[in-house]
This record gives sequence, C-alpha cells and structure tokens, in this order.
Amino acid sequence: MATSGARRIEDIPERFNAAVDLLETNIASGRRDKVAIIDRDGETSYGLLAERVERMAGVFADLGIEREQRVLLCLVDTADFPTIFLGALRAGVIPVPLNTLLVASDYAWILENSGAKAVFVSAELADAWRDIADAAPDTKFLSVGGGPWDEFAALLGGADSLPPADTHRDDIAFWLYTSGSTGRPKGAMHSHASLRLTANLFGLAVLGVREDDVVLSVAKQFFAYGLGNSLTFPYAAGATVVLHAGRATPEAMSDLVRRHRVSVFCGVPTFFAGWLASDTVPTREDAPALRIATSAGECLPAHLGEAFRGRYGGDIIDGLGSTEMLHIFLSQRPGAVRYGCTGKPVPGYEVRVVDDAGNKVSPGELGELQVRGPTSAAGYWRNRPKSVATFQGDWVRTGDKYSYDADGWYSYGGRSDDMLKVGGIYVSPIEVEEALVRHAAVLEAAVVGDADADGLVKPRAFIVLQPGATAGELLEAELKAHVKALLAPYKYPRWIEFIDELPKTATGKIQRYRLRAPA
Repeated sequence: MATSGARRIEDIPERFNAAVDLLETNIASGRRDKVAIIDRDGETSYGLLAERVERMAGVFADLGIEREQRVLLCLVDTADFPTIFLGALRAGVIPVPLNTLLVASDYAWILENSGAKAVFVSAELADAWRDIADAAPDTKFLSVGGGPWDEFAALLGGADSLPPADTHRDDIAFWLYTSGSTGRPKGAMHSHASLRLTANLFGLAVLGVREDDVVLSVAKQFFAYGLGNSLTFPYAAGATVVLHAGRATPEAMSDLVRRHRVSVFCGVPTFFAGWLASDTVPTREDAPALRIATSAGECLPAHLGEAFRGRYGGDIIDGLGSTEMLHIFLSQRPGAVRYGCTGKPVPGYEVRVVDDAGNKVSPGELGELQVRGPTSAAGYWRNRPKSVATFQGDWVRTGDKYSYDADGWYSYGGRSDDMLKVGGIYVSPIEVEEALVRHAAVLEAAVVGDADADGLVKPRAFIVLQPGATAGELLEAELKAHVKALLAPYKYPRWIEFIDELPKTATGKIQRYRLRAPA
C-alpha cells in the first residue's frame, strides 16, 4: 500500500517501519543520486543516506542494543542526526533526541528516567556529559565528530548493513521530551505511523513541500517542529534540506538562504523579528527561490508576517503544534492567511474549545483548546498522572486558551497555566524561580511572561531580597548570569524588578496573575 496518500492510521500498512518508508521510497522513485542533505561537511545523497542508515542498524546490533531499548541523541544538526535517528528506527531501537541547550543536571535526570543503553554526543556538547558518563559505567557513550569516547563514525564504517526490523505501525518508534509545569521533562512516546502522517497531513497537503524544494529550519531536529521541517517533510517529498549545526543567527541563516537558494524557510517569531530587522536579511533579489515560510512555537505578531510578505511576496504560514501531537495541527493556509490568529484545523485533525466543565464554548468565548488526530503520542513514559491529565480519551489537552469565530478561525488567548513559551520553547516559571532563590541575595522570586518590543514573550522576574542585600543594576546583572549558569540560557529573566513582597493567597501560593502586565 502506498503511504503518500495516507491520512489515517488505518491507511498505513500494519507492518510498517518509518525509516524504510522515508528512504526506500526515494530510492524506488529514482532519487538515489539526488542531494538529500547539505550540511557543514558537504552533500549527502539519498542513496548514501540510505546506506548509512542500513549500516547504523548494524551498529546497534554490534553494540548489543536490542529492540525497544532506548538511546539518547545529543547531537547538533548534521547528516549524522538522521543517520543515527533513522538507523535506530530501522533496527526497532527507540531514539530519544535531546535539546542541546539543556544543562548537565537535566541530562543526568533524563538518562536515569529513560533507562537508555547508549548516548550519542556531538563533540561540541561533550563537556556537559563527561561527569555523567563517569557516573554511568554501564551506559555506552559514543562520540560524534570527535570527543572522549569511541567514535561513532568508526563503528559505522565497520558495520554490516542489516534488514529492517519487522515493526508495526503502532509500535513506539521514538520519544521526545517536553517540559512540564514542575520543570521536569516528560517523555512523549510516538509511533512509526506518526512520521508519515504528519508529513502527509501538514508538510505535503498544507505547506506543500515539493521535490524541487530546498528547506531550511531554524528549529533543530531535536524539536518536534524541527524534526518535521528538517527530516520528515523533505524526505517524504524527496526534497533537499539544509542543516545548520550552529546557533541560528540572522547572519548565518541569511547566508544559507542566499547560497543554497532556499525555497521553504521554517522559523519561530523570535527569530523572524530579529532577522527581518537585521542588516543581513536578504532582499527578494538575493533570495528569488524563497516562496513560503512557516512559524510555530508562539503566536506570530501580525507585523512580522506582513513584513515578510512585503519583502518576498509570499506568506509566513503560522501554526500551532505540540510535542504531544508531533507537529502542526492548527494552521493558516497558503493564499488564505489572516495574520493575528492561528488559523483553522489541519485536515485530519479536530479541535474544540471547552470551558472548565468540559462543555464547548460559543464563538468569541475563551476556553481551553483540545485536539484529536492520528499523530497523538501514546502517553508520557513513566508518568501516569500527567498522561491521564493530558490524554483524555481521543482528546489531548493543549494547555492553551483559545477562542474561535463564526468562520472557524482560531485565535490564541494565552496559557492555561503559568508555563511560558520563550522562542518557541516551554519554560517553567517554577524552575527559573528555584534557580533565582539559590542566589544568596534572594529571599523569594516569582516569574511571569511579559512581551518585548516585538510582542514576543520573555521571562520577567520579581525579586524579594534577603535582609541586608542591596538592589541595583549590578545585582540585576549578577542574577541574570546566575540563572544562565544553572539553566539553559534562554530561560534567564530578561527583566528583574525588586519588590517588598510577593502577592500570595491565604495558603501562601504565589498569585502570578497579579504580577502580569494588563493585557
């Protein structure tokens, strides 16, 4: 059965392996010699990528890693990521890509929580793992592109190509960890079928990725959003993807757009704000192939979409997705964009907006957005309470407040809880607060979201100082550096206000809503 038209789980063959589906389809379609990936090391054809993935299955066999066992991927974006990720899928091993911006304590917790048998680490990320590796002698660590452990490339070169595991479409294929309100990440478990279904429902049918496209994503492959943009969608279409291993600065992205004639550019609002204001942003003449862009992670301010359209003549297609649903399920449409709202349900998904009692609200009323569709995660690993709270029958609670109008357009109204989205990544205010109070000068802290000049959310901290501590610019700078040293850098508070006391309930809970700026 062909999978290119599959829209439901039932449309996918029962015996199904996602790695085989994405790669062997391209080989059978005559794209063996076509460039699949452009990265810092050059070009990788579909044929070479398929061969590497087949040998990667052999690497797992050589390492003694069995089906359904987990391996962690802490990798920058190069062709090694899809080699290891898809090689694991081919072997029936479960790859778990990790956010490369986390700190060592996060990684140590995930290693213990996942029970992973091996960890693949890019050379530039090795320092965060050295002490963890020393404390986990039974876990196999592999260096990718250099580092202190056995080199992955040497193992790949000496491995035999192996046939794919006989996996089922419903078998768990991979996990993605997503942040929770306690600050501890949750491992969302996704099936083999979900990769093809996200490609068909959004990547091909809505975004319209084509074989002749060159795709570039600001979000890395360890994100659900980036995994679709840079792996699932281009491979499903037989397109070419450009991977950037470093930080996605406006200068770096502008250079890649120009040099590789990028036609599909996937970003987030924070990036688009800086990029469109940068002196390096390409003109329409510099980027004649650029025809469309996507944005997700947080609501796209209308002026950014309008600025992109004015410069390039195409639209930024804003959308809402989640790690739990794997990619975008609520989106604008090419040629039918209404900036300032998120859009309409992607065909194949259903959404509803409900009140606290679970009743559907009327148009114009604010309620919690819930979604159901064929790419929902099976649940969270070893976290039944959160699984039960989030996955309620067929419906998945998003934690977002939304309203909709009579024409079926949905507009964002904020988070249902206190979680923040900074640069498209969830940030727990509790986690930032805990980091702040570890400073000797801080007695109490509360963190809320606030909008910067571009209307994008960043953390704002309210601090009650210890007796004898002195507020001022020096302490403010010190506290920001303190948080950066303890947490991923994007989590640090952009603004700090020193106050006498925090607003609290009678039982002592902080009332963060009283600290937020009026809407």
